[in-house]
Amino acid sequence: MIFATGDIHSKPNRLSMEAFPEQKEMTRDDYVVILGDFGLVWTKEEDKYEKNWLDWLEDKSFTTVFVDGNHENFSRLNAMPVETWQGGSVHKIRPHVIHLMRGEVFTLDDAVCFAFGGAPSHDISGLAAAEELEQNYAAGILDPGDKDFDAKLSKLKKLNRYSYTHPYRIKGTEWWPEELASEEEKQNGIENLRKHGCKVDFVFSHEGPSSAVALGWGGSFRPNPQSQYLEEVRQLLRDQAFRPAYKAWLFGHYHENRRLTDREICLYEQITRIW
Repeated sequence: MIFATGDIHSKPNRLSMEAFPEQKEMTRDDYVVILGDFGLVWTKEEDKYEKNWLDWLEDKSFTTVFVDGNHENFSRLNAMPVETWQGGSVHKIRPHVIHLMRGEVFTLDDAVCFAFGGAPSHDISGLAAAEELEQNYAAGILDPGDKDFDAKLSKLKKLNRYSYTHPYRIKGTEWWPEELASEEEKQNGIENLRKHGCKVDFVFSHEGPSSAVALGWGGSFRPNPQSQYLEEVRQLLRDQAFRPAYKAWLFGHYHENRRLTDREICLYEQITRIW
Protein backbone atom coordinates (compact mmCIF):
# COMPACT_ATOMS: atom_id res chain seq x y z
CA MET A 1 0.00 0.00 0.00
CA ILE A 2 1.04 3.58 -0.68
CA PHE A 3 -0.75 6.62 0.77
CA ALA A 4 0.12 10.24 0.02
CA THR A 5 -0.52 13.51 1.84
CA GLY A 6 0.56 17.13 1.56
CA ASP A 7 2.66 19.50 3.65
CA ILE A 8 2.78 18.74 7.37
CA HIS A 9 4.98 21.67 8.49
CA SER A 10 6.47 19.73 11.43
CA LYS A 11 3.03 18.55 12.65
CA PRO A 12 2.39 14.93 11.59
CA ASN A 13 -0.58 14.43 13.92
CA ARG A 14 -2.85 13.74 10.91
CA LEU A 15 -1.10 10.36 10.88
CA SER A 16 -2.47 9.45 14.30
CA MET A 17 -4.42 6.22 14.63
CA GLU A 18 -7.63 8.20 15.15
CA ALA A 19 -7.20 10.30 12.00
CA PHE A 20 -5.64 7.57 9.87
CA PRO A 21 -7.06 4.19 10.97
CA GLU A 22 -5.96 2.51 7.73
CA GLN A 23 -2.53 2.10 9.30
CA LYS A 24 -3.88 -0.82 11.35
CA GLU A 25 -3.43 -2.95 8.23
CA MET A 26 -0.04 -1.50 7.23
CA THR A 27 3.47 -2.91 7.64
CA ARG A 28 6.99 -1.58 7.13
CA ASP A 29 6.58 -2.53 3.46
CA ASP A 30 3.75 0.00 3.13
CA TYR A 31 4.38 3.72 2.72
CA VAL A 32 3.07 7.16 3.53
CA VAL A 33 4.51 9.79 1.17
CA ILE A 34 4.66 13.40 2.42
CA LEU A 35 4.77 15.81 -0.52
CA GLY A 36 7.19 18.37 0.89
CA ASP A 37 7.42 20.85 3.77
CA PHE A 38 8.10 17.98 6.13
CA GLY A 39 9.51 20.50 8.60
CA LEU A 40 11.02 18.08 11.11
CA VAL A 41 14.57 18.79 9.98
CA TRP A 42 14.39 22.48 10.73
CA THR A 43 16.35 23.67 13.76
CA LYS A 44 20.15 23.93 13.77
CA GLU A 45 20.32 20.61 15.61
CA GLU A 46 17.60 18.10 16.38
CA ASP A 47 15.70 19.48 19.37
CA LYS A 48 13.29 17.81 21.77
CA TYR A 49 10.24 18.69 19.66
CA GLU A 50 11.73 17.16 16.52
CA LYS A 51 13.00 14.12 18.39
CA ASN A 52 9.59 13.38 19.89
CA TRP A 53 7.78 13.55 16.55
CA LEU A 54 10.48 11.71 14.60
CA ASP A 55 10.48 8.92 17.20
CA TRP A 56 6.67 8.89 17.01
CA LEU A 57 6.82 8.40 13.24
CA GLU A 58 9.53 5.75 13.58
CA ASP A 59 7.26 3.80 15.92
CA LYS A 60 4.51 3.62 13.30
CA SER A 61 3.79 0.33 11.55
CA PHE A 62 4.46 1.87 8.12
CA THR A 63 7.46 3.60 6.52
CA THR A 64 7.31 7.39 6.13
CA VAL A 65 9.02 8.91 3.09
CA PHE A 66 9.08 12.54 2.01
CA VAL A 67 10.29 14.86 -0.71
CA ASP A 68 11.69 18.14 0.53
CA GLY A 69 9.68 21.34 0.25
CA ASN A 70 10.77 24.93 0.57
CA HIS A 71 10.48 24.89 4.36
CA GLU A 72 13.34 22.57 5.30
CA ASN A 73 16.77 23.20 6.82
CA PHE A 74 18.83 22.31 3.77
CA SER A 75 22.13 22.91 5.55
CA ARG A 76 21.28 20.11 7.94
CA LEU A 77 19.43 17.87 5.50
CA ASN A 78 22.17 17.94 2.86
CA ALA A 79 24.87 17.23 5.46
CA MET A 80 23.36 13.84 6.26
CA PRO A 81 24.96 10.68 4.87
CA VAL A 82 23.62 9.61 1.49
CA GLU A 83 22.44 6.01 1.29
CA THR A 84 20.99 3.88 -1.50
CA TRP A 85 17.52 2.59 -0.71
CA GLN A 86 14.89 0.99 -2.95
CA GLY A 87 16.89 1.94 -6.03
CA GLY A 88 17.59 5.61 -5.30
CA SER A 89 19.56 7.97 -3.08
CA VAL A 90 18.12 8.97 0.29
CA HIS A 91 18.81 10.58 3.63
CA LYS A 92 17.61 8.42 6.51
CA ILE A 93 16.32 10.65 9.30
CA ARG A 94 15.31 7.49 11.13
CA PRO A 95 15.48 3.92 9.81
CA HIS A 96 11.88 4.24 8.61
CA VAL A 97 11.60 8.03 8.17
CA ILE A 98 13.34 8.72 4.89
CA HIS A 99 14.04 11.72 2.65
CA LEU A 100 13.77 10.90 -1.08
CA MET A 101 16.43 12.93 -2.83
CA ARG A 102 15.73 14.98 -5.95
CA GLY A 103 15.74 13.31 -9.32
CA GLU A 104 15.82 9.77 -7.95
CA VAL A 105 13.67 6.80 -8.94
CA PHE A 106 12.45 4.34 -6.30
CA THR A 107 10.52 1.09 -6.25
CA LEU A 108 7.93 1.19 -3.47
CA ASP A 109 5.69 -1.87 -3.15
CA ASP A 110 6.47 -2.69 -6.82
CA ALA A 111 5.45 0.81 -7.95
CA VAL A 112 8.11 2.85 -9.80
CA CYS A 113 8.21 6.37 -8.34
CA PHE A 114 10.08 9.52 -9.40
CA ALA A 115 10.82 12.03 -6.62
CA PHE A 116 11.67 15.69 -7.06
CA GLY A 117 11.40 18.05 -4.10
CA GLY A 118 11.82 21.80 -3.80
CA ALA A 119 9.82 24.93 -4.62
CA PRO A 120 10.19 28.72 -4.38
CA SER A 121 8.87 30.27 -1.17
CA HIS A 122 5.92 32.64 -1.47
CA ASP A 123 6.37 34.36 1.91
CA ILE A 124 9.70 36.16 1.46
CA SER A 125 9.00 39.55 -0.15
CA GLY A 126 10.19 41.52 2.88
CA LEU A 127 11.10 45.10 1.99
CA ALA A 128 11.80 44.43 -1.67
CA ALA A 129 9.99 46.45 -4.32
CA ALA A 130 7.90 44.74 -6.96
CA GLU A 131 10.50 45.55 -9.60
CA GLU A 132 13.22 43.87 -7.56
CA LEU A 133 11.11 40.76 -7.06
CA GLU A 134 10.51 40.57 -10.80
CA GLN A 135 14.25 40.21 -11.28
CA ASN A 136 14.92 38.05 -8.22
CA TYR A 137 12.12 36.34 -6.31
CA ALA A 138 14.38 36.16 -3.22
CA ALA A 139 15.31 39.86 -3.19
CA GLY A 140 13.44 40.34 0.08
CA ILE A 141 15.38 37.72 2.04
CA LEU A 142 17.16 39.06 5.11
CA ASP A 143 20.86 38.18 5.25
CA PRO A 144 22.51 38.30 8.70
CA GLY A 145 25.74 39.24 6.90
CA ASP A 146 24.18 42.43 5.56
CA LYS A 147 25.37 45.53 7.43
CA ASP A 148 21.78 46.82 7.44
CA PHE A 149 20.32 43.56 8.73
CA ASP A 150 19.31 44.85 12.18
CA ALA A 151 17.70 47.98 10.78
CA LYS A 152 15.74 46.01 8.16
CA LEU A 153 14.57 43.47 10.71
CA SER A 154 13.45 46.20 13.09
CA LYS A 155 11.52 47.94 10.31
CA LEU A 156 9.79 44.72 9.27
CA LYS A 157 8.75 43.95 12.83
CA LYS A 158 7.18 47.41 13.10
CA LEU A 159 5.40 47.07 9.74
CA ASN A 160 4.02 43.68 10.76
CA ARG A 161 3.04 44.66 14.30
CA TYR A 162 -0.71 44.67 13.66
CA SER A 163 -1.00 42.88 10.33
CA TYR A 164 1.48 40.59 8.59
CA THR A 165 1.70 42.65 5.40
CA HIS A 166 5.42 42.22 4.73
CA PRO A 167 6.30 38.50 5.00
CA TYR A 168 9.99 37.84 5.43
CA ARG A 169 12.49 35.12 6.22
CA ILE A 170 16.09 35.09 7.39
CA LYS A 171 18.76 33.31 5.37
CA GLY A 172 20.33 30.36 7.15
CA THR A 173 17.71 30.03 9.88
CA GLU A 174 14.34 30.25 8.06
CA TRP A 175 15.25 30.15 4.36
CA TRP A 176 17.87 28.45 2.23
CA PRO A 177 18.63 29.03 -1.49
CA GLU A 178 18.70 25.24 -1.95
CA GLU A 179 14.90 25.30 -1.91
CA LEU A 180 15.27 25.48 -5.70
CA ALA A 181 16.88 22.58 -7.55
CA SER A 182 20.37 22.88 -8.94
CA GLU A 183 21.17 22.17 -12.58
CA GLU A 184 22.94 19.01 -11.44
CA GLU A 185 19.81 17.78 -9.67
CA LYS A 186 17.67 18.57 -12.70
CA GLN A 187 20.00 16.73 -15.04
CA ASN A 188 20.15 13.79 -12.65
CA GLY A 189 16.37 13.58 -12.81
CA ILE A 190 16.26 13.55 -16.62
CA GLU A 191 19.01 10.93 -16.82
CA ASN A 192 17.31 8.65 -14.29
CA LEU A 193 13.97 8.91 -16.09
CA ARG A 194 15.61 7.97 -19.37
CA LYS A 195 17.21 4.96 -17.69
CA HIS A 196 13.65 3.85 -16.84
CA GLY A 197 12.36 4.38 -20.36
CA CYS A 198 10.64 7.66 -19.42
CA LYS A 199 7.87 5.69 -17.75
CA VAL A 200 7.00 5.57 -14.04
CA ASP A 201 3.91 4.80 -12.00
CA PHE A 202 3.97 7.91 -9.82
CA VAL A 203 5.66 11.29 -9.59
CA PHE A 204 6.03 12.89 -6.14
CA SER A 205 7.01 16.56 -6.02
CA HIS A 206 6.44 19.65 -3.89
CA GLU A 207 6.02 22.20 -6.66
CA GLY A 208 3.75 21.23 -9.55
CA PRO A 209 4.41 21.35 -13.29
CA SER A 210 3.62 24.80 -14.67
CA SER A 211 0.68 23.65 -16.81
CA ALA A 212 -1.03 22.02 -13.82
CA VAL A 213 -0.46 25.10 -11.65
CA ALA A 214 -1.87 27.35 -14.38
CA LEU A 215 -4.90 25.08 -14.73
CA GLY A 216 -5.56 25.14 -11.00
CA TRP A 217 -4.74 28.73 -10.06
CA GLY A 218 -4.72 30.70 -13.30
CA GLY A 219 -2.36 33.66 -13.12
CA SER A 220 -2.11 33.69 -9.34
CA PHE A 221 1.26 31.92 -9.49
CA ARG A 222 3.68 32.70 -12.28
CA PRO A 223 5.88 29.97 -13.79
CA ASN A 224 9.23 29.66 -12.02
CA PRO A 225 12.39 27.64 -12.71
CA GLN A 226 11.13 24.72 -10.63
CA SER A 227 7.66 24.50 -12.17
CA GLN A 228 9.13 24.96 -15.66
CA TYR A 229 11.57 22.10 -15.09
CA LEU A 230 8.74 19.89 -13.84
CA GLU A 231 6.78 20.79 -16.95
CA GLU A 232 9.77 19.55 -18.96
CA VAL A 233 9.58 16.30 -16.99
CA ARG A 234 5.82 16.13 -17.65
CA GLN A 235 6.40 16.39 -21.39
CA LEU A 236 9.15 13.77 -21.20
CA LEU A 237 6.82 11.30 -19.47
CA ARG A 238 4.60 10.71 -22.49
CA ASP A 239 3.89 7.58 -24.48
CA GLN A 240 3.81 7.34 -28.28
CA ALA A 241 0.22 8.60 -28.31
CA PHE A 242 1.31 11.58 -26.16
CA ARG A 243 -0.61 10.28 -23.16
CA PRO A 244 0.91 10.58 -19.67
CA ALA A 245 3.25 7.66 -18.95
CA TYR A 246 2.34 7.72 -15.25
CA LYS A 247 -0.71 6.79 -13.20
CA ALA A 248 -0.63 9.94 -11.07
CA TRP A 249 1.49 13.01 -10.35
CA LEU A 250 1.02 14.22 -6.78
CA PHE A 251 2.35 17.49 -5.37
CA GLY A 252 1.84 19.76 -2.35
CA HIS A 253 2.90 23.38 -1.74
CA TYR A 254 -0.43 25.11 -2.50
CA HIS A 255 -2.28 24.13 0.68
CA GLU A 256 -5.31 22.80 -1.16
CA ASN A 257 -6.76 19.39 -1.92
CA ARG A 258 -7.53 19.61 -5.62
CA ARG A 259 -7.69 17.18 -8.53
CA LEU A 260 -6.49 19.21 -11.50
CA THR A 261 -6.69 16.54 -14.19
CA ASP A 262 -7.33 12.80 -14.21
CA ARG A 263 -3.62 12.30 -13.44
CA GLU A 264 -2.41 15.43 -11.59
CA ILE A 265 -3.44 16.01 -7.99
CA CYS A 266 -2.53 18.63 -5.40
CA LEU A 267 -2.79 17.43 -1.80
CA TYR A 268 -2.75 19.19 1.54
CA GLU A 269 -4.40 17.66 4.65
CA GLN A 270 -6.08 14.85 2.75
CA ILE A 271 -4.52 11.37 2.95
CA THR A 272 -5.14 9.44 -0.25
CA ARG A 273 -4.41 5.83 -1.06
CA ILE A 274 -2.78 5.64 -4.50
CA TRP A 275 -1.54 2.01 -4.62
